[in-house]
Amino acid sequence: MAVPWANLFPFLLVVFWCSGHLETLAEDVLCYEKFDDTTGTCSDLLGGGVRLEDCCLNRQYGFRQAVGGQCRACRAAKWSEWSPWSPCSVSCTEGVQRRSRMCQGVNEGDCVEGKREWEMRSCLLQDCCPVPGGWSAWSAWSHCSVTCLKGVQTRKRTCTSPAPVCGGTCEGNGEERQPCDTRQICPTHGNWGNWGNWESCPATCTLEGSGQKPQKRRRRLCNNPSPSTAPPGNHCQGSDLDHQECVGLPYCPQNGNWGSWKVTSPCSVTCGVGRVVEKRQCDNPAPKHGGMKCQGEDVRHRPCVTGQPCPVDGRWLAWSNWGKCEWLGLGTGIHCQEIPGLQSRRRRCVGKAHNGKSCDGKISESRTCYNIEFCSLPGSWSNWSPWSLCEPPCGPNPVKTRQRDCKPQYPNYPMMVEGENGVMQDVHFWGRPLPSCEKLQGQSLKVEERAPCLNVPPCEEG
Repeated sequence: MAVPWANLFPFLLVVFWCSGHLETLAEDVLCYEKFDDTTGTCSDLLGGGVRLEDCCLNRQYGFRQAVGGQCRACRAAKWSEWSPWSPCSVSCTEGVQRRSRMCQGVNEGDCVEGKREWEMRSCLLQDCCPVPGGWSAWSAWSHCSVTCLKGVQTRKRTCTSPAPVCGGTCEGNGEERQPCDTRQICPTHGNWGNWGNWESCPATCTLEGSGQKPQKRRRRLCNNPSPSTAPPGNHCQGSDLDHQECVGLPYCPQNGNWGSWKVTSPCSVTCGVGRVVEKRQCDNPAPKHGGMKCQGEDVRHRPCVTGQPCPVDGRWLAWSNWGKCEWLGLGTGIHCQEIPGLQSRRRRCVGKAHNGKSCDGKISESRTCYNIEFCSLPGSWSNWSPWSLCEPPCGPNPVKTRQRDCKPQYPNYPMMVEGENGVMQDVHFWGRPLPSCEKLQGQSLKVEERAPCLNVPPCEEG
């Protein structure tokens, strides 16, 4: 008996994907314990040189193919969160903003890994653009800043001729300075500042029985104040250098050195890739006489591969559309009438693997409804909708749109009815009615306006 190709296609597709996927998974990667869906970044490095198929036994993990490379998720591919909106393309009048999202994950999922989507919208930070002002005339020069020797004098002007508009400014400085000479002499005699701190001893240790002790020293500066040069002031009297014997020096130290690493814990996980702990002792040799302890860490973590896949929980696909609103299977018996019917919808749980959890919740649901499919109803025009995103988000001549729709005026049917179990239930209108409105701008159902998006920057690469 011949087997239909349609029945074999899903099996052939899985074999083809798995064979191609396993070929990709043969490479060694940097394996990370955490992957952030929002930022697309990896954290908690388990180690390098891990086979990709081993790292992705746990689909909550992430990996990099090279140091500094892009972080990728092991789980089924899905869209990341939208990035924040970019700054407005102009600081005044109308401009645009863009944002994007990426498809992340190496396993088959809701989108194609690496694909990027863009959105663009209009923005307005300030209605007007800055207009610069003009400077007033300079004021007279001020008095000299000192009463002897040389100083400075200043003059000022204001940005008021005319004043700037909408946050504008005047180009240039509002103050000028020039040197001035009082032609008066001010001699200054020098005086010592405070002694500085003692310098470190020239030796850090001493040989036992040598009998010689090094000396440390300290300095002071003639700067409290410094003597003037024109006319010359008197220099400070005495020495600027002081000495003192170093006392209590220890014996010369012997630095420590590390012993070998030793494993001290089992693998931290039972599936995927985990960590083992290794420790070492500073005993090869140990430090003596104040010698330096060993530099670096005495504990480190290394990756360990269990070879066992981790559980993958199932996830719901989107609900199907609501089915037809019917009563006892008779699709036309309640059409356009005040008779409640029933309708249902379903969803599928996919992706469960390796003893993962099934999806929580119901696989199907039903609700009470009125069937108004293609029923003629009076209508009224809606208000203008908000402006849409700019389309295309990256390309020439993007535009935005808004619209008004002819909305149906639903019948005044009861919106709650008593169910079979005696509990009151909400009733929903189902179907696409045919509303009737007076014509608006020559249209019966929808009126649309289009406008260009202004001040659009060039598209980014990629």
